[in-house]
Amino acid sequence: MHELKELYQKNIVPEFVKHGKKNRMAVPRLTKIVINCGMGEALADKKVLEKMAAQLAVIAGQKPQIMRAKRAISSFKLRAGDAVGLRATLRGTRMYDFFAKFIRIALPRVRDFHGMPTRGFDGRGNYTMGVTDQSIFPELEYSLIDKPRGFEITFVTSAGNDADGKKLLTLFGIPFVK
Repeated sequence: MHELKELYQKNIVPEFVKHGKKNRMAVPRLTKIVINCGMGEALADKKVLEKMAAQLAVIAGQKPQIMRAKRAISSFKLRAGDAVGLRATLRGTRMYDFFAKFIRIALPRVRDFHGMPTRGFDGRGNYTMGVTDQSIFPELEYSLIDKPRGFEITFVTSAGNDADGKKLLTLFGIPFVK
């Protein structure tokens, strides 16, 4: 069993049950992690998309899905079906592996890090944050990164509100700004 899953079973679930949840099934859990990278510059150069897809595959541990434009927007010189981004949805063991790597290795490598802002919650307990540079992940060789590109990470929980979602992520080890 993964160490974060074990932490959830042995520490987090009893904490929620002690503070008002009626049973173990009512306790919120981490459902999935979605890594999304918008690549507007991929319209001009297709190799940019391939490079970032390779980097995102190393970071996430699985090949990302190419996101395509749903409809044409002439002001952006965008046609329907053009590749505009990348997305990787992590569940199960890969989700816990990425989450552990993110909390223990990547977050401490962020410059001037003082905690995560709490404004990233969406009202349903899900938390979205942006990463401005992919070089905080140690798997990427710095010589292969041609330009710092950011992406969003969404932690999807089964919590129905922001308070439970924040408590769950805090107990997992995400440091929030006080």
